[in-house]
Amino acid sequence: MESQVRGGTRWKRFALVMVPSVAATAAIGIGLAQGALAASFSVSGVDFKVTADRLEGDDLLQYGSVATGTDLEGNKAAHPVVVSGFSHAEIYNMCQSVVTPKVPIFGNITMTINAGGGSEPVKADNIYLDVSQLDTDAEFTNIDIGVAAGEGSANGKTKMQGNATPKSNPYGFAQRADHATLKKVEQRAWATTAGSFKLNGLKLRLSTGANECQLGKH
Repeated sequence: MESQVRGGTRWKRFALVMVPSVAATAAIGIGLAQGALAASFSVSGVDFKVTADRLEGDDLLQYGSVATGTDLEGNKAAHPVVVSGFSHAEIYNMCQSVVTPKVPIFGNITMTINAGGGSEPVKADNIYLDVSQLDTDAEFTNIDIGVAAGEGSANGKTKMQGNATPKSNPYGFAQRADHATLKKVEQRAWATTAGSFKLNGLKLRLSTGANECQLGKH
């Protein structure tokens, strides 16, 4: 079975691609307050943007969670996210940018990483993305919507995260698919973890100002 959906979404409108959020966010917040979600990965005070021409991912598992850490002033912060996990992913023409604001003397500083722009894509195994916003065209193969997050992917290759980022309720809402193709990807995220991450043709640049990645401009 194949299901196709066109993106242009935000957290509060993650329909098929992401967990329905108002109820999910409330449930996650309650769980965090009750200590049900154990966090051992503290995210930084700034998120980052990723764009890509295409992402091909195997054994997708998506579920709601919370990324916890501090803001740039050191105050505790928590961010509702959708964790997207793949046993293997290939990313074509990837750009990642993070803007650090109010750096003394320089003002805003942007760090940009480009990779996978040639014949070899970025390749990652056991990769998990803590996403807060996604715009894309998405196509799924053999998708199950509404499974318990703790069940993992259909073949068991992708499971809920352990110690890398906050845990979620294993009985909470999730979806899974044998394969996902995401085209014209623009997303904001708080964290990415991977068992292996190969960035072919990596280029890292620093620039003054807020110069985030844009599709077709990297």
